Amino acid sequence: MVNAYFARLAADEEKVSLWRERLADLSWFMRCLNEPIARQANKEDECTGRFWEGRFKSQALLDDAALISCMAYVDLNPVRAAIAQTPEDSEFTSFAARVEIQKKSVSKPEPQSQWLLPFAESKKTGKPQATQNAHVCLPISQEEYFELVDWTGRCIRDGKRGAIPSHIRPILQRLEIKQDNWIDGIQHYGNHFYKVVGIMRHLLEETERQGRKWFKGQSAARLLYQ
Repeated sequence: MVNAYFARLAADEEKVSLWRERLADLSWFMRCLNEPIARQANKEDECTGRFWEGRFKSQALLDDAALISCMAYVDLNPVRAAIAQTPEDSEFTSFAARVEIQKKSVSKPEPQSQWLLPFAESKKTGKPQATQNAHVCLPISQEEYFELVDWTGRCIRDGKRGAIPSHIRPILQRLEIKQDNWIDGIQHYGNHFYKVVGIMRHLLEETERQGRKWFKGQSAARLLYQ
């Protein structure tokens, strides 16, 4: 009976085409995600209306500079909002999840979380090296990412920029990020870019690829990235 049911569905090309379109549609996915949450919240609070303040934002991260900017911005959201004192004290961030996995692995080897891509592995020299897994999120070590986000979080929390430490500068250089503007880029990341994020040459390539004349964020790209 089940096989016959799916056979009839597969024969309906119009319905199959619609399902395929929806499976690739981020807006449809967010609608299916938001609606039950809003219904449950409205039922608990005995009210009506939207649960979320605004529509979701979708950005194309074109390179490593864009990716680490977005990661640090999201991981430091609780610190900026004064919900957490440090990134590792926050809840529901990849930073906190990575720290927890690292703590457990000290006494007992802990497998990498399936939803977190690994960083490049570190040699004893501290320099990142290629990992057997071709899919790494950034060409820096996890320790380097921890140090960068921790230092950035302290600057944001204390309202003091100060000089970039010597061990942080090579990380930014490797990712083609202008050191003097890193803190400002993280604090105001949400306002700097809209649809695409990346260094200038990649923004221009994406603009040409999509047949457009301009993308919001070109001025920010010149300011923040090399």
